[in-house]
Amino acid sequence: MRKLFILLLLATGLASCTTTTTLTATGSDKWSTTKGGDAYEQYIQLYYPIAVEQMERYNIPASITLAQGLLESGAGNSTLTRKSNNHFGIKADNSWSGRKVSSMDNGRMCKFRAYDSPRESFEDHSKFLVSRERYASLFRLKKSDYEGWAKGLKKAGYAEDSAYPSKLISLIERYQLYKFDSYKTQKSTDILHGNLVQSSDAHPVYRSNELLYIIANTGDTFKSLAKETGVSRRKLIKYNDLYKSYQLKAGDIIYLEKKHNKALKPHEFHTTADGESLYTIAQMYGIKLDKLLNMNPQFKSYATLKVGDIVRLR
Repeated sequence: MRKLFILLLLATGLASCTTTTTLTATGSDKWSTTKGGDAYEQYIQLYYPIAVEQMERYNIPASITLAQGLLESGAGNSTLTRKSNNHFGIKADNSWSGRKVSSMDNGRMCKFRAYDSPRESFEDHSKFLVSRERYASLFRLKKSDYEGWAKGLKKAGYAEDSAYPSKLISLIERYQLYKFDSYKTQKSTDILHGNLVQSSDAHPVYRSNELLYIIANTGDTFKSLAKETGVSRRKLIKYNDLYKSYQLKAGDIIYLEKKHNKALKPHEFHTTADGESLYTIAQMYGIKLDKLLNMNPQFKSYATLKVGDIVRLR
């Protein structure tokens, strides 16, 4: 009889989840807005590029997206987030045709949307807000009005918690998330904009990213370039993160001096275009490949990235 009662209770709780859209953390997944160490900072550094990209695409302040992500996911550490990449606690209502996972919410077992990657969760969160009439008034606010957005989300029914706006505002101000509302993504693949330093029929020398470089031609070798530029073959290979047996191709960017540990300001991150890899991006911005890898451990150095991937540059 007791087992039957529990099953009926769970079924009733599950049925009541269909109209609620967001997760209110309880039990072992409960967290506070108190600054609790590296987890919050790491979350911000990892996901601010995606939040900025979403802001440019959907006009949702990056500060709001980050604060909601921090709060709803416990800085990425909630069970739901770890299990399903769901960073915003969005439930799986009848409009959702994707993968679902079950998780507790306020003592009820509910169905939540599941994603293949955090990026998909951020994208779906943006579309969720844009596509629902009850949030329409928010998009008439300025992107800098994070207080208006925080209060408007609660008023529109995003969360049940009466303190939801103050928690978002606290996170935004504590971690200065408002600074991301003025950020812009770098979409152009023509970053070099090299200034001609030395004219030459063979290899003009350009300067960009405060570095000297040339563009390889068909038939070039490290040996021939070393003889022409006065930079040793060994250094050309090392400066450009290449290997001894590499065959130079027409169009290769070849730096004549050591690259930087990070991109120069104002380049904070790069949104990838078709055919790009971490290596081509390292050459584009004049960054040492191992340093770029350290900033982006989720990617492999020479693997082609997906269009729209976000790469940290600093």
